[in-house]
Amino acid sequence: MGRVFEKRKHTMFARFDKMAKGFTKIGKEIAIAIKQAGPDPGANPRLRAAMQNAKAINMPKDRVDAAIKRASSKEEKDFEESIFEGYGPYGIAMLIECASDNNTRTVANIRMYFSRANGALGTNGSVAFMFERKGVFKIDDTGKDIEELELDLIDHGLEEINKDEDGTFLYTDFTDMGRMQKALEEKHIPILSTTKQRFPATTVELNESQQAEINALIERFEDDDDVQAVYHNMK
Repeated sequence: MGRVFEKRKHTMFARFDKMAKGFTKIGKEIAIAIKQAGPDPGANPRLRAAMQNAKAINMPKDRVDAAIKRASSKEEKDFEESIFEGYGPYGIAMLIECASDNNTRTVANIRMYFSRANGALGTNGSVAFMFERKGVFKIDDTGKDIEELELDLIDHGLEEINKDEDGTFLYTDFTDMGRMQKALEEKHIPILSTTKQRFPATTVELNESQQAEINALIERFEDDDDVQAVYHNMK
């Protein structure tokens, strides 16, 4: 009975920790969006996207409102966006997107994580060319015919549409994200979340123990509050 309780407690804490990290990332995204284009969601597509993403992870409205208010004040920290590239064990290419108020700290931490895993922090451009940057929209397609929807959105940058048990996802080139967001809003198609993602052009297959090493490194990166997203080319 004790072991079962401890396992449940561990799972609960892990879930809360993941949720808290998600809220922190959204808070930073809100702050960056407001610094770039102001606190009016109607005039700030990036802020609208951040608010949609906040709703997607069940971030309470009062937390979102507080983040917007805080980001609108002169006292709010400035977060600098940066990208780090390198190789993990077994030649796995890794790209880490960060948002930090102390880039010196962030650089030191990222280098340390790579080094401790027998990897290496690379230079700008060393692995970025291995990834394609895409915009990914999760939508509510209730009442929509998928084939008609696809035809309707091709002229707005749609490259692919995928529907599975997790929902309906639209993929665009990164440069077409604004066009797609505007089209979906004008067509009153509810956007559940909007993300920028990087997809590897090729992947590397590893055995189970090697995969565990890479996953452990990914977790170390993701546990860092400065890290917004981690991408890799492990199959």
